[in-house]
Amino acid sequence: MSNQHVLMTFASSPSFQSPDSCKQVIAALQSQLPLRSIHWKSASRHSIRTIQELEVTLVSLESLRDEHTSQVPVTLLEKPLLNLYVVACEDNETYRTTVKKQIKDWQTSVMSRKNQEWLIVHVVRPDTKIVDRKFFNMKGSMLDKIRADFNVEKRDRCVQLAWTAGEQSPAVWADLINKIKDGLLSALNTAVSSREEEVKRSEGQRHMPGWNFCTYFILKESLASSYEGVNLFEDALQQYNELEAAFMQVLREKNISWFGSLIHPAPKDDSLPLLSVSKKPYRDLILGSTISVFDFRIYLLARQATLLSKMHQLVEICRKAIMFLSTFARRLREVESSLPEYFIESWTFSSALSVVDQCDTWAASWLEMEGIPLARYSASKGELIELAKSQLDILGVIVGHLPSKLPFSLAIPAPVTISHSPFISDKRSSTHRISKYEIMLAIGESEAFYDLYTTICNRAIDMYVKAGRRKFALKLHGSLAALDIHRGRLSNALTIFSSLPAHYAPHMWTSLESFMLSRAIDTHANLGRPRDREWIHILLAFLKTYVNEISTELIMSEEDKAYVSRLVVALREAVGKLDSDLNHPDHPALSIRIAGDARCSEDEDLLSLDVVIENHLPCDVIVEEVSTVLTGQDANRLKFWAKVAKLSPGQNNVTLTCATSCYGAYIFDSSEIQMSRLHFQWNHKATTATVNVKRNLVRLPHDARGLDVHLHQPHQTELGATFQMLLVLSTGRNDISTATVKLTAPVGVNFDYARALVQSKGAGEFEPSKNCITIVNAPKGSNVIVSVPHSDASRFRTIKIDVKVTYSTILHPTVVRTLRTSRLVAVSLPIAVNVEDYFRGKRLFSKFTISATTHQHVRLYSADLRAPFQGLGGVKISGCRPGHAIMTVTPDHSVNYLFSVESEHGPVLEPLYLVILYRMLREEVEALVNKEVEHVLLEKSLDVSQGQELTAEVIKYLDNDAAWVELYSATGKLVIPTPLEITKGLEESFESLQEILAQSRLPTESPFPWREIRIPVDVPRMNITAAAWIGIHMPPFAGEVHPDKLTPIYAGQPISATLFIKTSLHWAEQESKRQRYLLRYDVEERVKDWLVCGRKRGDFVAQDGETFSVPLTLIALHHGELTMPKIEVKPLPLMGDGTMASVVLPSADTHQVHGAETILVLPRGGRSTFVVGMGFENS
Repeated sequence: MSNQHVLMTFASSPSFQSPDSCKQVIAALQSQLPLRSIHWKSASRHSIRTIQELEVTLVSLESLRDEHTSQVPVTLLEKPLLNLYVVACEDNETYRTTVKKQIKDWQTSVMSRKNQEWLIVHVVRPDTKIVDRKFFNMKGSMLDKIRADFNVEKRDRCVQLAWTAGEQSPAVWADLINKIKDGLLSALNTAVSSREEEVKRSEGQRHMPGWNFCTYFILKESLASSYEGVNLFEDALQQYNELEAAFMQVLREKNISWFGSLIHPAPKDDSLPLLSVSKKPYRDLILGSTISVFDFRIYLLARQATLLSKMHQLVEICRKAIMFLSTFARRLREVESSLPEYFIESWTFSSALSVVDQCDTWAASWLEMEGIPLARYSASKGELIELAKSQLDILGVIVGHLPSKLPFSLAIPAPVTISHSPFISDKRSSTHRISKYEIMLAIGESEAFYDLYTTICNRAIDMYVKAGRRKFALKLHGSLAALDIHRGRLSNALTIFSSLPAHYAPHMWTSLESFMLSRAIDTHANLGRPRDREWIHILLAFLKTYVNEISTELIMSEEDKAYVSRLVVALREAVGKLDSDLNHPDHPALSIRIAGDARCSEDEDLLSLDVVIENHLPCDVIVEEVSTVLTGQDANRLKFWAKVAKLSPGQNNVTLTCATSCYGAYIFDSSEIQMSRLHFQWNHKATTATVNVKRNLVRLPHDARGLDVHLHQPHQTELGATFQMLLVLSTGRNDISTATVKLTAPVGVNFDYARALVQSKGAGEFEPSKNCITIVNAPKGSNVIVSVPHSDASRFRTIKIDVKVTYSTILHPTVVRTLRTSRLVAVSLPIAVNVEDYFRGKRLFSKFTISATTHQHVRLYSADLRAPFQGLGGVKISGCRPGHAIMTVTPDHSVNYLFSVESEHGPVLEPLYLVILYRMLREEVEALVNKEVEHVLLEKSLDVSQGQELTAEVIKYLDNDAAWVELYSATGKLVIPTPLEITKGLEESFESLQEILAQSRLPTESPFPWREIRIPVDVPRMNITAAAWIGIHMPPFAGEVHPDKLTPIYAGQPISATLFIKTSLHWAEQESKRQRYLLRYDVEERVKDWLVCGRKRGDFVAQDGETFSVPLTLIALHHGELTMPKIEVKPLPLMGDGTMASVVLPSADTHQVHGAETILVLPRGGRSTFVVGMGFENS
């Protein structure tokens, strides 16, 4: 069916036609076509339809007057929708006498036409166009006269065109174009509404006698053709979709008397293009109600495809074609006996390929597709070509070119149950044969068939590859490999079968993967190739798919167990001949899981771990060894293993062991099952993100009798000395023959193993080494204590040290045991010390302030300032605290200690040592709890090892709740609440422990030893020490002076005083004492309290033991207790020879002797008389 454009007629007055003016206007109007951006609001639709572009055909009205109107509705556009009358008249008289009648005759003619609109176009010169008229201009224009004479129904059907020849400006045509759009839409809306009413009326008569579906189809198709003519393709497609639904309803009702047979095969029916609407007179067949269902469905599909192509929806065309070919081919199977031989296969093959070619033809005229649209289109074409390939499978099996087995037999249609139908005939057509040349040639010659089969497969593979559908392409590769096997090309087939499973696996096509691998194994055997690594990989991949596939009917025969058993035996023999190990990860034929937490051995440092190995194969698997790896903190790895002879089908319980004394929480990291040179490996740690972590968490118990290592600071620490760390190796039940210890600290902290020293006696021998600590012959139950020097770690508060111990025992000298653990060691001191020095003549007072550096409380047993071990002559050190009172340093409370250093011979050149005995409150409490727990368990006659959990729960409570600290610090009572998670059987012991800990005790009762820290203290030196004070003299008029009674001082009274400054060079070095020091004093200005008169500032020379004095006069400015003004004494630069020494200031310290004294100043006495008026006398 050709696409009918919208018709629009034109006519003009005879006077306007003579100079060809009308033709020029029409030609200019045609240059403005097609119309664009037309918005149509149909009465039967709620939404607005937008016609982007509308082709309009202009024809003369005279050329249509004599046409005979067809009674068969084809389209609404076969008749004009709009009629134009072009008039050019500017003379009123001419218009009145001639033109008006001509327009009237034309109007009468076109108004009699159904569903048509008309428009009068008045053409004028641009200079005569009347743009505006004054209100009082009573003489109207020619356009006004035409409107007044011909407009009806209050609708303006007249428009003025100010145009001259050659004018192409869109603005000139704007009014006319808008009027044309309005007229066309009005006529179209009327025509569509009328036709829709006819369709509804016909549809409503469907169940009445005489109704014909073919007539209804032609009527509704005219509506679709009309929508197609105005480029409303979606609306047109909707009409065909509704017709298809109506036809399906007719089929369900089996009311198909308006059709001929199901199919009446004509010559070349099996080879003609499927989407061609011109290959048969379809409309004539429909009108005659003689069309077959076969032809009707093809015509309907072709019309839908044509509209979809105009909408650029090629993927939908392919989808509809595939669905139609698949479903209608099954329908044709019911009448296959009446069709030419191989008709269905030839027709499906030809139709599928013709759709691909037709779609490519349509797509060639568009912009080149890319990205996702191109991928979808390629996939759709691939499905069509694969459909054609499946027809070759059917033909090949039927004629004997292909074997009747997988994968070729997948395309064989299931037997059809033939039901009684008027369409069915038992007679096969003998007059017609198939006409597809390629099919006829392929049926007759096997090589031609194989070439065609390969070409079609490769063509489909190419489409799938472009679409990114690798698994579809791989399936076709498998078909080509199967074809190679059938043709005897085994090498090519083996190559394809071996490579395909790797591509199938990511897409989870287990059935196809299994089939390909089984064919690869069989092909390998047929070729007689050796069972090398390539064969092993193929077999392992097959066993993987065998386990993963629930239904194995496509893979195995009835003797599948025997088949798999033979393969497993062959695998065992093949891997034993390999020259190197072969690792295979995550094979599902075997699986391993942890059955529970590990167990400790009673006799040695050995951990046991129960695992369950699942053999998913139907036969025994001969293996040598099973092992698992557990990972702890800091990549600490433990390997549990056991020798195993075979794994039976189903579950196998195996106990693995590991010679270690490690403990804590570990993660199930990996496992391995060894079959000769083949190692099955699984990584379980990678699955913890998706699997419950608790399933992979394994707890290794702490063996109280096993070997263990502890690290801590030494109990005696001296600042400035080499940093030391104590390593305590507890042998437990083991008689150690050899043990090596390696410590790993953070970057920058190194251990000096060569200078390590053993501090424990009789607990083993120490062999020096540069790389590790080696201990030999350490008896059981002993603690080997080693002091290990290390580099400066002061930038850390605590450091994490990884410990690795490798040891062997006398009882089992060939078994190498390991202990991997980590320890947190506090390397910074928990206390900080600040010192303040005060010079008083030959004595130096030093105040040491001890504060906490962490949130922990620290117990202080004592703090002593001591001389060096060799002693100091003439130096006496004394403290102000008699005895030892235990103090507690908290984060917000510091402790002060004051010491006096008296030197007879000047400055102290050797450093003193501040020795502090301390311990952490936490250490004190933990030791107390451990002591009392052991005491309680001993009384209850319980094993000491049972107290570990009890101690852990108590310590855990003390860590989480600090409410006990205040009470314990004051009274020594440790109150533990009852609701703790105590192991059943220890409740009575816990109650006894509560009672004991709640008793009062002294801090010294804790068994934890005191730590000692020695801090070197340099005694400061001072060039000059000065003592300054102001002495008050009694005034001469003070009268008699009583020694036991102070003379009163009054505000405003002058007071005689003397400024004294006593200097000393006692704390200066001998060389400095020979210097001449010049000092400057300055009396503090206190203008609110004192008025100082005299020499308030001056310089003097400092001499050892001499006193400098200056007279002053003081006047108190107010009464009250006043402190004396302070005296500032500072040294001046040394007088030298102009060298750098002349600008050096000597050190000096000034002591205000009267700094703590005050003077009581009394107010001055006196009398004042005031006269106060108390009122007025009455006049």
